[in-house]
Amino acid sequence: MAEPAAGQGPRIPTAHDEQSGTRNRVARSILDHGPSTAAELAVRLELTQAAVRRHLDTLVSEGVVEPREKRVYGARSRGRPAKVFALTDCGRDAFDQAYDQLAGDALRWIAQSAGGGEMGEAAVAAFARARMAAQAEAYRAALEVVAPEDRTEALARALTADGYAATARSAPVGEQLCQHHCPVAHVAEQFPQLCEAETEVFSRLLGTHVQRLATIAHGDGVCTTYIPKKTTTASTSTAGRNPA
Repeated sequence: MAEPAAGQGPRIPTAHDEQSGTRNRVARSILDHGPSTAAELAVRLELTQAAVRRHLDTLVSEGVVEPREKRVYGARSRGRPAKVFALTDCGRDAFDQAYDQLAGDALRWIAQSAGGGEMGEAAVAAFARARMAAQAEAYRAALEVVAPEDRTEALARALTADGYAATARSAPVGEQLCQHHCPVAHVAEQFPQLCEAETEVFSRLLGTHVQRLATIAHGDGVCTTYIPKKTTTASTSTAGRNPA
């Protein structure tokens, strides 16, 4: 912080500073926990719902967050679905420190150098697998020290340390691994091989078939991977939406 000019006291924070700081906390909470209702944000941030809604209105007007209909898994209850607020691409960019342009240019160069077409796509896929292999070793070390039933939670913690804001939660006949942030989302829009390599690594680390239900790169609010409790197959699905 800059030193105050001679003869001046320290700068006193204004109400505007405090409002801006609280809005940043609201946006950060959505980043860390995924699309959230005003009620959920109020509980997490220890604010009133009215205060949260005022900040959400401002964030919506600034293009940082957008309202969406809450996704419901299983039978839908009666009444209107709850409204959740998710970060927009602009909102994610405020937190994203990945060099998207540089990464995209590098992957395009790899594809072109390999001859383009299918050979280019295969070269990008090979790079994506090599990149994830290095990360997988650190993740494997975190999973080896916990019981099998705790490995999804351990993987979520390891991913969070790498900037993916991941959580694990129970799901029907299994678990869901949710990544609320993706540092390479914009690049993955152009090169889905990055998501596919990540899905393959999750399957190997957890020792089971996993299924990618949603990805931020596809326009979803959260990257969601389903991990069944009991399976005998160790193959992986392709990254992207769950085929209907």
